[in-house]
Amino acid sequence: QVQLVESGGGLVQAGGSLSLSCAGSGRTFGSIAMGWFRQAPGKEREFVAAITWSGGTTYYADSVKGRFTISRDNAKNTVYLQMNSLKFEDTAVYYCAATSRAAQSMRVAPADYWGQGTQVTVSS
Repeated sequence: QVQLVESGGGLVQAGGSLSLSCAGSGRTFGSIAMGWFRQAPGKEREFVAAITWSGGTTYYADSVKGRFTISRDNAKNTVYLQMNSLKFEDTAVYYCAATSRAAQSMRVAPADYWGQGTQVTVSS
């Protein structure tokens, strides 16, 4: 199994930046695809970003492309989400996720493992 714990959420002004971290445990962490999802009140969960097990390829939702960057450090068992130029509509609970399938599949398929979520609030 893989256990995931997010951190770094908080309140930030529109146009600002915030960095999220996801600490993982499990011997298979370094060989599993990782990603981030978010869910705003009254809205469905949506895909944000994903990264392959090696960190060589990344995928982004159109809504965050050019503003968010996903990365991972397998030596530290950690995946990151750097968020820049934040908008009010980015406000949501952000969830770290992992899948045994290909990273690209996270755009359309449920993940196998989930963190507890961390709140990101962007003020206008």
